[in-house]
Amino acid sequence: MFMRELIVRKLEFDTPYPDIGKISARLDESGTKIQVTEVNWREFPYKPDVVVSLAYTNKELLLKYYVTENWFKAEKTEINDPVYEDSCVEFFVSPDDTGVYYNLEFNALGTCLMGAGKDRYSRERAGKEIIKKIRTVSSVGRNPVQERTGEFSWTLTIAIPPEVFFYHAISSPEGKSLRANFYKCGDKLSMAHYLSWNAVGTEKPDFHRPEYFGLLRFV
Repeated sequence: MFMRELIVRKLEFDTPYPDIGKISARLDESGTKIQVTEVNWREFPYKPDVVVSLAYTNKELLLKYYVTENWFKAEKTEINDPVYEDSCVEFFVSPDDTGVYYNLEFNALGTCLMGAGKDRYSRERAGKEIIKKIRTVSSVGRNPVQERTGEFSWTLTIAIPPEVFFYHAISSPEGKSLRANFYKCGDKLSMAHYLSWNAVGTEKPDFHRPEYFGLLRFV
């Protein structure tokens, strides 16, 4: 199956850990943009509009999701809650060829579920102190939102320090190539959906398939 490749470029700031609002604004202007458009399973045809802007600094991997959808929910507020039941965006990444990959899943509030392992069934959840190192800012704010219908647009900016990848020792992604995929889902929305950046060739929805990851080259 075809594997997408993407060049991710470095952004320079005047401080090692710039304000997350400044990061969000720079990603609007200077990030590498991709679209999450693959509808892999015919029984889930709904296709919200999803764009991701990517970049990195010496200290953090930077992502910004731009989403427009017709069913929206953001109820989960505790770390490692099942955020995939809400309006959810996800970043799965494999730093090397050991087979270990990380799933980072966020609802629109920025609530994060994170784990690591070699497949869906043998995963270790990241501890709260690890996940708290990930910085986010959402256009929705932090208060829970019950499901609403009608066109709704939101953004989520995420700054991920390499030390959260707790099975690896990564100082910076610069010069590295990482296998990854980007997803949008909403398991418990009135219109469930499962989109990916790189196509997933499984019979049923399954994001935990690193053999279908694309490639990110950090230059």
